[in-house]
Amino acid sequence: MRTFALIAALTLSLVCAGRAAGPGPTIVTPDKIHWQAGTGAMKGAQYAVLYGDPSKAGYFAVRLLMPDGLVFAPHVHAEQENVTVISGTLLVGLGDKVDKAKMLALQAGSFVSVPPNLHHYAMSKGVTVVEITGVGPRTMTAIH
Repeated sequence: MRTFALIAALTLSLVCAGRAAGPGPTIVTPDKIHWQAGTGAMKGAQYAVLYGDPSKAGYFAVRLLMPDGLVFAPHVHAEQENVTVISGTLLVGLGDKVDKAKMLALQAGSFVSVPPNLHHYAMSKGVTVVEITGVGPRTMTAIH
């Protein structure tokens, strides 16, 4: 029995040592977020890639910092879009035309998962920060 316990302890220590020697966790504190000016459909917003690369295959996490009243016109994504409201209020709606009367207000702490190919739009109410996660490559096609 002692031999088994010794082998188990040695195996556990080697496994733990292997994990420590491998890649560590990604940790991003608020003071280390690298904000960049948004372009194209994100013009007026700032964004920061927290993990991965949204333009490539694989999991990614991105933060958007939006000024009050920023509108994302009707658009669609070919992939699932997951959005968590970190602060402020995100107004969201479905369809091909922005209808502010039909928008749902998502407060800080809210989460929405938008399936692929669903036409939708959004707007910030107050300065708003959201986190978008998904599996890339991320696409965004405007609805005209």
